[in-house]
Amino acid sequence: MSDAIRELAQAIQNKRPAALATIVDVKGASPAKVGAQLVMLPDGEAVGTVGGGKLESEIIKIAGQVLETKTNGLHHLALREEGPDSIGTLCGGEVTVFVQAYFPLPRLVIVGGGHIGRPLKVMGEAAGFEVVVVDVAAGKDQVPELEQVTLTDDSYVVLITTDHISDEAALRFSIKSPAPYIGMIGSLAKCKSILEHLRADGIPEGDLDRVYAPIGLDLGGTSPQEIAVAILAEIIACRQKKGIKERIVKTRRIG
Repeated sequence: MSDAIRELAQAIQNKRPAALATIVDVKGASPAKVGAQLVMLPDGEAVGTVGGGKLESEIIKIAGQVLETKTNGLHHLALREEGPDSIGTLCGGEVTVFVQAYFPLPRLVIVGGGHIGRPLKVMGEAAGFEVVVVDVAAGKDQVPELEQVTLTDDSYVVLITTDHISDEAALRFSIKSPAPYIGMIGSLAKCKSILEHLRADGIPEGDLDRVYAPIGLDLGGTSPQEIAVAILAEIIACRQKKGIKERIVKTRRIG
């Protein structure tokens, strides 16, 4: 196994983004060989080699752009000083490189199982999420089970425990994370009360703006499966940055 593939495997295992650059075609004089590979990490570290020199520098730059844009594709580089796709070298050959980005699956964290959690787990996995189900003790103002879960800026938290004390405790923990979506089930009165508790404790409005309560788009469904669909639809819209807070959710959310 090459250094590049070993590093890629480790990045995937550790749920870190990475971009793999593979030389797929070489014409004429070039330091690159077909099959040479390089892995680019978000911190700028590159592992492996695709020939060194200016060519490698250009491919590292392309790999970094792919990590930013999440756009995989073929890239043509001409090892000439001038002309289309030229990179300012004198070798005279041409190189085609395929760069593919690898990203961890978005994480759906369901706090509380039960009749809604079960269909939501199945639907979330089918939609391409890594699903983590966290059962917390009812009536407790601490959630050590949830504290064992890493919440990132691509984590989506669903609070559907059996009581308002557990929901509030889970919300207080989740709000400190970078998770862009924290949805909480419950009546308007319950959601308003819990959010007022957090406001009274000085939680910034910018953080509270990530709380979707009551949870889920208003699709009119009442069964556990229909509620799960409404929750997942809201999460997908949030993740795709469709502006649902302004268009839909604000009509039901506690401001």
